[in-house]
Amino acid sequence: MLALMFPPLDPVLVSIGPLTIRWYAVAYLAGFIFGWWQCMRLARQNPSGPSPKDYDDFLTWAVIGTVLGGRLGYILFYQPDHYLSRPLEALKVWEGGMSFHGGMMGVILAALWFVRKRKIPFFAFSDLLACVVPIGLFFGRLANFVNGELFGRVTDVPWGMIFPRGGDLPRHPSQFYEAGLEGFVLFVILFLLARIPAIRQRYGVLSGTFLALYGSFRFCAEFFREPDPQLGFLYAGATMGQILCLPMVLIGLSFVVWAWRRKAT
Repeated sequence: MLALMFPPLDPVLVSIGPLTIRWYAVAYLAGFIFGWWQCMRLARQNPSGPSPKDYDDFLTWAVIGTVLGGRLGYILFYQPDHYLSRPLEALKVWEGGMSFHGGMMGVILAALWFVRKRKIPFFAFSDLLACVVPIGLFFGRLANFVNGELFGRVTDVPWGMIFPRGGDLPRHPSQFYEAGLEGFVLFVILFLLARIPAIRQRYGVLSGTFLALYGSFRFCAEFFREPDPQLGFLYAGATMGQILCLPMVLIGLSFVVWAWRRKAT
């Protein structure tokens, strides 16, 4: 069976003495920087909504919410027994183990606290955040590929790839599928929707659209992705990622319907 070989990529970008900078860290940094830049840009185009300064001030909150929420989400959703028996290992974030769903919840909680202090309508603030999250997802999935992790299931497609930690059989390069769907495609859709005044003026439509589309794209991509080895397949053959995405889709659709029925701001 013909297959592509995983390229000789080093997860470490720079190593100087005790200092090690990994591509994964660079991906996070790029996601925050470009997401911040796009938020500021969108806020300037919508003077009636939250100000660019609000999003500038929220950047630190977003970083903390993403890192803490992502780590706690991974511990609770994917390896609770392991970390209950070894609680100090939860601090070793450099060894990997982050959950998007946990990071999303962390940012949502941070945003709820932030807008309450600033007296800003939550959905007016979250709509622009939702538009830039795909940027971080795109870079994050590329970093997953560089790390040779979260690869796909065994396949016979011509572009199947043999990953160093995936055995001798070719697998779907599912990191690229997710980067394309959750990152590029979702970003383009939200970017185009945000340019429509009727949608932009109904706070909650963009947030709900993000939740519904991300959940749908991730649910589909999970059919090509190898499930986490410590969990395997769960209820009715679903993966943990699919189970976590189902409520996202339902909640997102309900937000869209609710926001569309409301009077435009």
